[in-house]
Amino acid sequence: MADVQPFPALHYNLGSIGPLSAVVAPPYDVIDDADRAELLRRSAFNVVEIDLPVAYDDGSDPYLHAAGTLEEWTLSGVLTQDRKPTVWALSQQYEGPDGSTHTRNGILARVAVDDYGPGRIRPHERTQPGPKQDRLDLTRATRHNLSPIFSLTTRDAWPHVEPATRVEPWAEVTDEDGTVHRLWPVDDPAIHAAVSEELREAELLIADGHHRYETARAYRDEIPGEGPQNFTLMALTGLDDPGLTVFPTHRLLSGIAGDADLHDHFQRGLRQAFEMEGADRTGLDPEGREGVGCFGFADSSEGRQYRLKLRDPGLLDSLMDGRSESYRHLDAAILERVVLQEILGMSEADVEAKRGIGYAKSIGAALDALEGDSYDAAFILRPTPVEQVREVAAAGETMPPKSTYFFPKLLSGMVFNPLS
Repeated sequence: MADVQPFPALHYNLGSIGPLSAVVAPPYDVIDDADRAELLRRSAFNVVEIDLPVAYDDGSDPYLHAAGTLEEWTLSGVLTQDRKPTVWALSQQYEGPDGSTHTRNGILARVAVDDYGPGRIRPHERTQPGPKQDRLDLTRATRHNLSPIFSLTTRDAWPHVEPATRVEPWAEVTDEDGTVHRLWPVDDPAIHAAVSEELREAELLIADGHHRYETARAYRDEIPGEGPQNFTLMALTGLDDPGLTVFPTHRLLSGIAGDADLHDHFQRGLRQAFEMEGADRTGLDPEGREGVGCFGFADSSEGRQYRLKLRDPGLLDSLMDGRSESYRHLDAAILERVVLQEILGMSEADVEAKRGIGYAKSIGAALDALEGDSYDAAFILRPTPVEQVREVAAAGETMPPKSTYFFPKLLSGMVFNPLS
């Protein structure tokens, strides 16, 4: 049972800071030092100053700096808090990496933190301890959710808020990818009740933000009793939303070409495990191909590309014994188990730490990466169907990292959820 509620949002005062576009940012985990500096050049009030705090030369604690800055911005009127509880309607009009155009809809609300399980909240990817500790330290200091978790719901509440979006949005932002984000605050208690009732029996699947949800659980457990610490900020999109798309994340491998023996072992292993057919650059994309374990493959040392297909899908029954059928047929899992572990001898810890592995969001970016000295091979993946993501989660399993690429990302800085 999902407990979805409106909340007294803290948000930027547009009358004080001007357009929201100057102060929002991509998710913290895709921002490097140069990106952060550029965002702060746009505005000293950019959300990265509190959502991605850094250590300063004076040795001050970055998390306490974030908390102090948040308080200062609130007292000075840069930020303002709604007197009435609200939910926020969000539409994202975008062009995907494949060139297709869509509009994805969602509702920003606070959701009661719950343990994982059937009929409740389910994860679909593995998490790592480092990011969780960082987000927990930030939450403890600021006592706010500063960016939303993206979750998919088995019931769609968008029709209840859609009438409120027929007016000019409170804010509109076009990001670096060309996605147009539009926000409407909705303070009608009747709509709140309808949204809560619609989602009461819904199961929630975390699409993006697993580390932040683990943080929310840890923070809830630290503070007993009733209160806002038992909730977390989410953007909720129905699984049947026509604008919901999943794109693949392609794999890049390093440390192979410089070792002749390893490269030979790698090539022989691929030919034993996969049917390999030569392909040009335009025929490398496996999307639309039917079968288990279909990939595009490019080798920088040979300068050649191939289409791969697993020779014996029955092999997966022994390699992934105890896993569900949906997991065994997951391309990212097949690549991890057959190629990374069986052929290259990598461990799950190697994959988690990205030792010898990198990622690319497009085929062009993957092939371009092979032209430098950093990577030796690229595997091109098909997108994971949303239904397969749901089936794996329903089986209580978590996918390898970067198994899904939900696009577009949610901006940080749209609204904040107070936890005290």
